[in-house]
Amino acid sequence: MKKSLLVLAIFGAFAGVASAQSSITTYGIVDMGITREMGGATGSVTKLANGVQSGSRLGFKGTEDLGSGLKAMFQLETGIAADTGGFSQGGLAFGRQAWVGLNGGFGTVSMGRQYNPLFTALDEIDPFGTGLAGSSTNLFIIGATRVNNSLKFVAPEMGGITAEAIYGFGEKPGNNAAARTIGGSLGYSNGPIIGKLVYERVANDTDTNTTKFTQATFSYNFNVATLAVGYGKTKDDALVNADSALVGVTVPFGASSVMASYILRNDKTAANKDAKQYALGYTYALSKRTNLYTAYSRISNDNGAKYVVSDATSDGSGDKAFNVGIRHKF
Repeated sequence: MKKSLLVLAIFGAFAGVASAQSSITTYGIVDMGITREMGGATGSVTKLANGVQSGSRLGFKGTEDLGSGLKAMFQLETGIAADTGGFSQGGLAFGRQAWVGLNGGFGTVSMGRQYNPLFTALDEIDPFGTGLAGSSTNLFIIGATRVNNSLKFVAPEMGGITAEAIYGFGEKPGNNAAARTIGGSLGYSNGPIIGKLVYERVANDTDTNTTKFTQATFSYNFNVATLAVGYGKTKDDALVNADSALVGVTVPFGASSVMASYILRNDKTAANKDAKQYALGYTYALSKRTNLYTAYSRISNDNGAKYVVSDATSDGSGDKAFNVGIRHKF
């Protein structure tokens, strides 16, 4: 009996050392809702939709302590199409994130398929979290949500100041500039304040056209409500020249939250295809991990513009949409 206890104690000691040196976390989200889309050219549709508020996913992330303040890090995250049992992001095995890197006093350097700083800045302040019918990405053009073949550097936070840079290799033989992504952000996060400036350049496959993105986001938490504002400009060497502006608010009370936003897209080309989006939503937390949600959004298109209301994972078919569903985190 004593030998058994000794063996268990030794095993427990080794397990404690191993867990202190490295750790792996498994996590995920399952989000399903019913969406009613209206105002489309092909008529209205009601569908059981996956990932309405947040994309359903299964992920693995971990760190290993290498000593002297240096850590190895990785994250693999697959998008789950919970309505069909398949994969999201076009069927990619780890389409949401797939990267490995090092972290230390210098910051974090990582390589792989990683989030675009334009997207993460907008997601931080959008009352709808770039999901539900009120997603800001309906009228904010941010390019790719994620950057393939990317090298990212995140500087250590200093007095609330944050900075990061990303470089996406175009991998076109004979032309290193083609299909290349170069971007970065400078932010400030302290207490109730979140603010960020982002700039990015994306070249097309032949390096004959470059799209430039400029974005500023800000939010302030007044405790009784959080106010959010955002501005984005998209311009390329061809036909795109437009601004987007967002004003939104989130009002929490008890287990509930009410969200609302107004977004204006101003097309500065001769076509003048402007659009406006009005959105209202509500969430109710059943627990720390599970919540119910509902949202409604309407886009008013001008001069032949054809913007549609989408959610976190699927493209919409109409200029109006209503969602109701449930999200569980694990």
